[in-house]
Amino acid sequence: MNQHLQHIQNFIENLDLLSKEDKVTLLKSLKSADKDLLISEFKLERTEKVKRTTAILLEETIEELKQKRKAVEDSNDALQKSLQELKATQSQLIQSEKMASLGELTAGIAHEIQNPLNFVNNFSEVSKELLEEMLEELQNGDMEEVNAIAQDVIQNLEKINHHGKRADGIVKGMLQHSRSSSGVKELTDINVLVDEYLRLAYHGLRAKDKSFNAALETHLDESIGKIEIVPQDFGRVVLNLITNAFYAVNEKKKTQTEAYEPKVTVETKKQKDTIEISVKDNGYGIPKKVLDKIFQPFFTTKPTGQGTGLGLSLSYDIIKSHSGIIHVKTEENQGTEFIISLPTKSNR
Repeated sequence: MNQHLQHIQNFIENLDLLSKEDKVTLLKSLKSADKDLLISEFKLERTEKVKRTTAILLEETIEELKQKRKAVEDSNDALQKSLQELKATQSQLIQSEKMASLGELTAGIAHEIQNPLNFVNNFSEVSKELLEEMLEELQNGDMEEVNAIAQDVIQNLEKINHHGKRADGIVKGMLQHSRSSSGVKELTDINVLVDEYLRLAYHGLRAKDKSFNAALETHLDESIGKIEIVPQDFGRVVLNLITNAFYAVNEKKKTQTEAYEPKVTVETKKQKDTIEISVKDNGYGIPKKVLDKIFQPFFTTKPTGQGTGLGLSLSYDIIKSHSGIIHVKTEENQGTEFIISLPTKSNR
């Protein structure tokens, strides 16, 4: 019993003024109070223990939160660094894709530029011989023959000028393709651009693989005229689609019998509200299970080292920037067709 309550109990027991019944009642109440007091002390002690435990847990929680906050901050720093590295890597890959497409053109350009240069050299030699002949006729006084030779020389010089401009155009096209896009739209003959890149891509692949051969078919709608596009960017799209088509038919040719004839068809068409450019091949087609991934960055069905997975992704972005759309039709073992649709409002 509590010390103070014990004194009270002794006092009650020794008090003669109270009757026995009153003492029993008071002592009973005193014991009940003692019991209540013991319970209160127990609860208070338990509460103190809970408070101490809570304080310890709270302190541990605060320390844990501090550590987690520091870990999050460190993680954010690492994440920012990784993001910067990823952006740098992506820029490098995009540049690599552009350089890869430039590489595809190099051999084709060499072939294409050789033709006009041969014409320039041949007509120059012929013109030199004609001028030497003209000098002889001048000495002989045959002015009629001199005039005829002069006309031949003029025609040769016109042809030299024509083929010189042709070579100049090829070089300018290569430079346009290699440098960064200005983003400025220019009136461009889409048929000339498509035909140019078709031949360059074909000769580029032939230079790397002499055994490659494919039938080329073009259907170019002359009513389209010139349209406003960014020629450097759009050239990359056309080159990528045509190169992919050649790759597809070449891969199929490796596993097919001689009866299989690789074929790539390029078509331009003017519709009511759009202009369509399509590139079609008769290769293996694209499996349905990966069809919805082909425009995703870094996705490729080509073996490791043969594709960056950025060609179609960049093409998609370029077409989108021209307010156009690109979609694909494909059938396994039959072939694939990529169709670009540009709004006619881009025309002037």
